[in-house]
Parts: sequence; C-alpha cells; structure tokens
Amino acid sequence: MRAAPTILHLDMDAFFASVEQASKPSLRGKAVVVGGLGPRGVVATCSYEARVFGVHSAMPMGQARRLAPNAAYLVPRFELYRSISEQVMRLLRGLSPLVEPLSLDEAFVDLEAGGVAWDAASARLAGTKLRTDIRAVTGLTGSVGLAASKMLAKIASEEAKPDGLVLIPPGTERAKLEPMTVRTLPGVGPATGDHLRRAGITTVGDIAEAGEDELVRLLGKAHGHALYAMALALDERPVVAERETKSVSVEDTYDVDIHDRVRVGVEVGRLADRCVRRLRGSGLSGRTIVLKVRRYDFSTLTRSETLRGPTDDPGVVREAAARLLDSVDTTGGVRLLGVGVSGLADYTQEDLFAQAAGERADEVAEEPDAESVQEDRPTPAPERRWPSGHDVRHVEYGHGWVQGSGLGRVTVRFETPYSETGRVRTFPVDDPDLAPAEPLPLVPAVPRRPGEGGPTTTEAAPDLGGETDAETGPAGSARLAPG
Repeated sequence: MRAAPTILHLDMDAFFASVEQASKPSLRGKAVVVGGLGPRGVVATCSYEARVFGVHSAMPMGQARRLAPNAAYLVPRFELYRSISEQVMRLLRGLSPLVEPLSLDEAFVDLEAGGVAWDAASARLAGTKLRTDIRAVTGLTGSVGLAASKMLAKIASEEAKPDGLVLIPPGTERAKLEPMTVRTLPGVGPATGDHLRRAGITTVGDIAEAGEDELVRLLGKAHGHALYAMALALDERPVVAERETKSVSVEDTYDVDIHDRVRVGVEVGRLADRCVRRLRGSGLSGRTIVLKVRRYDFSTLTRSETLRGPTDDPGVVREAAARLLDSVDTTGGVRLLGVGVSGLADYTQEDLFAQAAGERADEVAEEPDAESVQEDRPTPAPERRWPSGHDVRHVEYGHGWVQGSGLGRVTVRFETPYSETGRVRTFPVDDPDLAPAEPLPLVPAVPRRPGEGGPTTTEAAPDLGGETDAETGPAGSARLAPG
C-alpha cells in the first residue's frame, strides 16, 4: 500500500447515454436508454433519469420499456463513443505514462508515476483539474476516486457519482470498508454474496472478523485468501499501462431465429468482414479464426481453426469462418452468430493458397447468375434503414437525428449539440433529400470568443449525472477483448 492517495480511478457518468444527451438538446434532463431495440435486445446503459424508474444496464429491453415507457430508446453509436473515449484517454495520458483503460469509459491512472501527485493535496488538485479538462474537451462529466490502491480508488469513484470527486486518505481504509456490504469488494457477485449471507457474513467488517481460515473453508483457498486480504484493504496491484489484446471479435443476436442455412452463411461472411475491419483498425493480424454459434435452445458452440501465419485478409477470414460453419448443425435455428480472430500479431504472413482461393471465390461471387441474366428482371432496392438516434442530414433542413421509423416513414428531429431544441418532421423512408450523416462534435472544434455567439470550447455541459456500466453491450456490438 502507498503512503499517499496517488492512484486515480476515472468513471465517466452514464457514458453512452450522456453522449446522446449532449448531442441532442431535446433529451437533456430526460430518461434515455441506449441498447439493442429488438425483442432480444438488452440495455447497454441508461441516463440517471431513467434509473429512477428502475432501469439498469444488462436489463432486457422489453422490461426497460415496461418500467420507463416514455423514455427515449436509442441504437448505440459505437464509433462516436470510441472517438470521445480516445479524447478522454489522451487527457489521462497527459497526466501519467501509466494509464490502464478498463473500458471505453473507465481507467486507472498512476499519478505518482507522472510526477503530478505525491500527497493528498496534489492528488486532489490533479483530479479536480482532470474533471475540468474533460468537461471542456468533451462537454461530459466524469467521477474521480483517489486512494492508495486500485480497489479503494474504484470504490471512491463509485461513491463520487455522479460528477464528483472522493479521496480516501491513507490510514482510513479499514474504517471506510467495514460498514460496506460484501458486494462492494471485487469478485463478490450475487452467488458469492448469498453464500456469505447464509454464513452470517453481510459486511466487509464481518469478513475481517470471520478470519482467513473461515473464508477459505467457505469459498476455497484462492478466493478465500484474496477476499480476506481485500477486507483488510490490502491491494498491491500496480497500474498496468498496456493490457495485451488477446482477441478481436464481433457478434450479432437476431430478433428472430435464422433457419435458412444460406442466410446463416451470408451473416457469417458479413461478420467476418466486420471483424477484419476492426482488426485492421487496431493495426493487428491473427492466426486463429473463431466461430461462435448460439442455437435456438441457447446451446452455444465454438469452433476454431489456426492458420499457418497471421492474416488480416478478409477473404482468408471469410473462408475459414465458412469452413468452421460447415461443421456446425444449425437445424432448429440460430439466435446468435459471432466471428473472432485470436493469436494476434502486428504483422501478416499470408497463407498464399488460402488467399488465392479467397480471390477466386470473390471472382465467382461477382459473376452474374445465368438465370437472372435470362430473366433480366430488376432487383427491387431494399428499404433504407434509419436506426433510432443516428445522425442524418436533409438538403433543406440540415442536420438532425432519427426519432423513429416504420410503416414506410422516418421521423427526424432537426437539432445539433449547439442548438436549441429542434423541430420534428416526417419523411418517406426513401426520400432522396435525406441521407445518413456523421455525428457532430459535442463541443465546437473551433473556439469562439466571448460575445461572438454560440458556446465556447470551455463551456460546461449540463449536469448529466448517472453511473457508468460494465462492458455489457447490446446485440450487434463489436468487442475488443482485453487479456
């Protein structure tokens, strides 16, 4: 344990929902739920206002709608969340070379390693400045915990929510922990919590009083030793700057089970392409291709194939995933598919035969079907999709976002992060004047001087509040799995 509270834990407040509120003036102060909107969707995160109704992350979306029927339900915009996360991480790296990201919205920072804190006063000053800088750069709020260990820093940031800072002075850790519930400690989930409760252990103080031998008897050697140490506030884990990425994967959960084997193959190919885009975006390649199939009865099958060398070629990954699919029985239907790449490297050593085969497969796929040529009938264009919450631009009305769509129509609210609440208009889904658009920055990219009109880059965002969530994504989210 350190002698000073120089480990900082940052937790952005209700990150996905806060981003949506900051970008949409009409949703500020309102209940917002972000996640998969289909029958099998789950809540990724929700605003502080939605939590008042009992909505929380990982809840089935149908249940959330029953609890908060008047909330705004939005499809996630992960690229936007990643870009804002990177802005926050750059601020953290400006404080110290030792930054350990846990997710898009959460990280540990070793302030002592950066030379910006050496005692409680300097640590508090660094934490206060960080919160101010985050608000100025992103328009969002984050909660900061400061302590002499990672465990206590995270507990402090939870106590600081929303939009606050809590510092736990060294020497007060035991007194701070003792009245807290056992679920406060890392690794104590519902099952372990119930097991301890049945043994009469409900608080952290009870764990310390029970003794290490009793904990080992109840939970086993490894878990018992670790839990007893945490109850005594003993945590020597260092802040690790880089956690090695073990795999890159994407997956989709389908609202209706897929029974058509051809459709399953098409979906696997599409997922393979998405996975490769993420792989290349991270500057990586990989040797092992993994296919995940969850069937109609919730049984989950995983198949893998290891290539002779690492690859980031989409044709190679598609072919390997297709071969793996051949070994899986999809009779009865498929509810989830996923494609991943592991055995990562930062170079490629292509399997030339597989790559050549992939190119030939692409060429064959591009050849027109003889029957379609004979019939010479035009293929009807698929109906354009307008995900709720996503950005659009209209030739006449400018930038807006989709409030909803259905029955051949799409409803758009025209507003920007810097405007007043905008007006709502409805268009046909195939309106040629309406097109998807890139999200706008949450704060203007160019600073404005006072008196010039509009917000400045240092203008504080509204108090969005809320708690951050674990990495539980909705259906269709892409994940970069840490080691």
